[in-house]
Parts: sequence; structure tokens; C-alpha cells
Amino acid sequence: MAGNWKMYKTPAETIEFFERFRGLVEQATHCEIAIFPPFTSLAAAVEMAKGTRIRIGAQNIAWAKEGAFTGEISGPMIAAAGASHALVGHSERRQYFGETDDTVLKRTQAALEFGLTPIVCVGERLEERESGRTEDVLSSQFAKGIGGLTAAQFEKIVIAYEPVWAIGTGKTATPEIAAEAHRAIRAQAQLKFGKDAAAAIRILYGGSVKPDNVRALMGQPEIDGALVGGASLDAASFASIVNF
Repeated sequence: MAGNWKMYKTPAETIEFFERFRGLVEQATHCEIAIFPPFTSLAAAVEMAKGTRIRIGAQNIAWAKEGAFTGEISGPMIAAAGASHALVGHSERRQYFGETDDTVLKRTQAALEFGLTPIVCVGERLEERESGRTEDVLSSQFAKGIGGLTAAQFEKIVIAYEPVWAIGTGKTATPEIAAEAHRAIRAQAQLKFGKDAAAAIRILYGGSVKPDNVRALMGQPEIDGALVGGASLDAASFASIVNF
């Protein structure tokens, strides 16, 4: 269960969140919990997560170790801050900041190189779904953004399916629609990396996940967890999703 805070929460607000959240999920041993705050709140989140099972991740990662890349944050910097995960290729990075399948692959490889667990995001836009191209889009994103990994690298990643039309819109893919997309992604994984690797890979659903729909989504065998946006900003809300 991953919470992507996007561009919300100062360090002070991060501390306040964790003071409430920690006690609400301390009995949650059925899943991994990861929270992705903004870079400026990583240190506060890591400090507040000490002694808990909660993992902290960055919302993006540079593909280089260091260099003349103004505005980027590298894997060693993220690891040094105490984080263990990194989001890669979120739809908002693709939509607003020129992320491509090629750069997704490079960032994923960098995360693995520096000991971080990448959650690699794929998903189609509304016009692509309406024109019946969902599987084609997912296949292409997988081939170019994930398919370049070695089998050993693939074993260490997590995939998140996030239909762009359902992010921040209040629209949610029905559990059946989400499961269908997850099956398509897993089929691509089987083609490229084999049956066992495809069965083992965890695929999260992201797209307006809320306390009132999480149980139905998690009831689908194909869905292995959630990448939660807005509902992860409130401690009680995210805790009820974790504890579904």
C-alpha cells in the first residue's frame, strides 16, 4: 500500500501526519506500507518512520549518479536521506515534464543500481481507452520502459497500473476493468520474463483509490496493492485503506 503525496506537505505537516498515522497502522502486518513525500520532506518522513514497518520513497529519481542536471535528485542522494523506494514514470511526470518510456527505463535502472526499489508506473489516457487502445498502450509502455531490464532486475521492481483518466478525477476503473488491465500487464511480463516472474511481480492499482472502494479493488486476485494519491494525505483515510 503506497501513498503518493505529490506536491503536498511541508516537513512540519509530514511530522503531524506521522504522529497520527503510526498508531493507526501498527498492527498492519498483511502488507508493505510505503509513503512518497516531496523531496524536501523525505528526511522528516524517514525520521518519523523509524521503528515502524513504514518505508519511505522519493517521487522521482535521476538516471545519473551525479552531474550537471539542475533540479534532479540522484539515487545516492535519495538513499542517503534514508529512503528505500522511488516512483518512476508517474503519469504526471509523463504528462507535464516530458517523461518518456526511454527515460523511465533509465530511471528504473538507476534506482536498482543504487539499491532502491522502483515502483514503475504505466497507464493509458482517456482517449486511448475510448479508442480501444488500452492493451496496445500498456504493451508499448512495458516493452520500452520495463522490457529493457534483465530478468534479475525485473524481479526487484514493482509495477503500478494507473489509468490516467482516473487520477485525481474521482473516476475509478471498476475492479473488473482494473483487473483486465493488470492481466494484460502480467501477460507482457510472461512473454518477456517467463511465467514464474510474471506470477511473482506485484502490480498495484492507482487511480482515485479511496476507503470506500479499496475492498472491492483488492478483492481482485490480479491486484496486489494500491498506489494512493489524494486519499493518502489524510492519516485516518490512508490508514483505513491500509487496513481494508
